[in-house]
Amino acid sequence: MRVAMRNAALGLLIGFTASVSVGVQAGSGSSTCGTGCKAQGQLLDHHVSLRLSAAAFAKMLASNASGQQLTQIAGAPTCGVEIVTFRYSTIGGAGEPTQASGALMLPAGHASACSGPRPLMIYAHGTTPYRQYNLADITQTDPANTDGAGEGLAVAAMYAAHGYIVVASNYAGYAGSDLPYHPYLNADQQSADVIDSLRAARLVLNDTKHGPRTRENGKLFVTGYSQGGFVALATHRALQAAGVKVTASAPGSGPYALAATADALIEGEVNVGSTLFTTLVVTGYQHAYGNIYRQPGDFYEAAYAPGIETLLPSLQPLDAIFAAKKLPPTQLFSSVPPAPPFAAMTPPAAPPLVPVALKPVSAAGFGDANLVRNDYRLGLLEDAAAHPDGAFPQPTPTWTPAANPLHPLRQAFKRNDLRNWVPRAPVQLCGGEADPTVFFFNARTEQAYWLSAKVPAGLTSVLDVDSPVSGPNDPYAPIKQGFAGAKASLAKQAVASGATDGGAAAVLQAYHGELVASFCMVAARAFFANF
Repeated sequence: MRVAMRNAALGLLIGFTASVSVGVQAGSGSSTCGTGCKAQGQLLDHHVSLRLSAAAFAKMLASNASGQQLTQIAGAPTCGVEIVTFRYSTIGGAGEPTQASGALMLPAGHASACSGPRPLMIYAHGTTPYRQYNLADITQTDPANTDGAGEGLAVAAMYAAHGYIVVASNYAGYAGSDLPYHPYLNADQQSADVIDSLRAARLVLNDTKHGPRTRENGKLFVTGYSQGGFVALATHRALQAAGVKVTASAPGSGPYALAATADALIEGEVNVGSTLFTTLVVTGYQHAYGNIYRQPGDFYEAAYAPGIETLLPSLQPLDAIFAAKKLPPTQLFSSVPPAPPFAAMTPPAAPPLVPVALKPVSAAGFGDANLVRNDYRLGLLEDAAAHPDGAFPQPTPTWTPAANPLHPLRQAFKRNDLRNWVPRAPVQLCGGEADPTVFFFNARTEQAYWLSAKVPAGLTSVLDVDSPVSGPNDPYAPIKQGFAGAKASLAKQAVASGATDGGAAAVLQAYHGELVASFCMVAARAFFANF
């Protein structure tokens, strides 16, 4: 569920000091979370961290290969961009007061697409292990914020530079927050956090001390990718429940059918990044619910249990965490079956929910340096066998989570599963069929659930950017063709560099965080243009 956008802002400060206005103070507030944090959505402080004209932003993107590639996908900037960094009050997973930071990205310029009332978009970012992850820092003043700068740059180029007001939270537990953990994939907390960022950002929009700012035009869009796809859909659900009209949402590659995703994982369909995701989610749920384990050693193997509750998010790079043997890179489970009935799931002989081509990915999730204790996995497997998820193959799928799981971790996954509501505004779920990080069955399962719940025809849709063009009237033909071309180009480059597998490994590595992410952003913008 990680979006490692390697359209990183490398060297982007060079030559732009004349065009960039950095650190213009436009507000003040405490640097710690005091009594103000008890009221959610309060604006604690804010300042303009970057201003670029459309020409300067275009020149910035043209200064390196990754920026040029981003321009090819997003199009040349129509608008200039102003970025406001702000902090706001919110809550943690257990409802404890804390604060978080975010980026407000504003289109600027005199063109009709940039001035006057503009649509507002909520953007939710993907998984990161880095504690100071900051979407507002697109020029990467923090050298370690490579992925945050890259994702923030992509959001600015794709949306703000084309006329959208963007509100993007960094989430509780990350840059500007004193929460010692991150409430990962906690649907109620993460949607509340994002809505709190929206409240605070609107206070910034109404602050006219430094001149009038772009105003909202009444349209509210919600999007995000990977973890952010999950957060975006949870936010749409929360806004609808609160009576706030959402114009449309376009989540990308999120684990919406979270309970089914977790069951697929424990049954051996291990995804890329599983040791990172598992540690984040178990830590978050333990803080929120307090019943996932009595002590870390109940869940984690002894080699990893010490200190793991405070390991993530971290200031250390993930590779350094792996090198220090604080987490295994791939081995989530033991290669020894936890009990004879589950031998065929260790690793899975026939994965029921993911493409057979991803079997080698699952196999890499097993070994003798595994993260999760075998007896804990056994308890999950036994509960899943007794209380199966309706997304798994059976004579008549129900598409719903298990009705009454007894294991506390499976209960937590069900509690945060998004198969429990029906949207009243248009939704497009985007992804790629061969995704090894967030399996595409999530989009298909969420859609199947909605259809079984009698969602109005055509209100919700699923887009596989890795699918063939369906015909001459396929509205997403350019996106699908662009994706196919980008994938082929990456494979060709890998072969030219000596790859003997036809570039398959290079495509697999880039599939979720680079390839699908970029084209789902394009698809979201195209989708929103219809409203």
